[in-house]
Amino acid sequence: MASTIKLAPQLHRIASQWPVDPFRPHLQLKTFLGALADHPQLTPQAVRAARALENSEFQKKYRLSDKMLRPASMPLYYSRLVEGFEKSAQGIARPRWKIFFGIW
Repeated sequence: MASTIKLAPQLHRIASQWPVDPFRPHLQLKTFLGALADHPQLTPQAVRAARALENSEFQKKYRLSDKMLRPASMPLYYSRLVEGFEKSAQGIARPRWKIFFGIW
């Protein structure tokens, strides 16, 4: 119980700083982490996992090679995918003629 009291504020801090997902407004990781912080059986492993996600430790540990990010068959696939998500979050859609002809 004493360790849960110490861990809850740490997880609440991580939850409060978590960015909002514009694509799933009804399902936010911030809300889940906040509810997890109030759980009576909160474990140090859960707080460490949330902290690892916050600090992008897995992205640093398991780097993707340039060959993986730019496959030979479609080298711009992932950069276009990220660009599409960013524009979609801003409300910018591709013109219909570009969609029809498959032009980026």
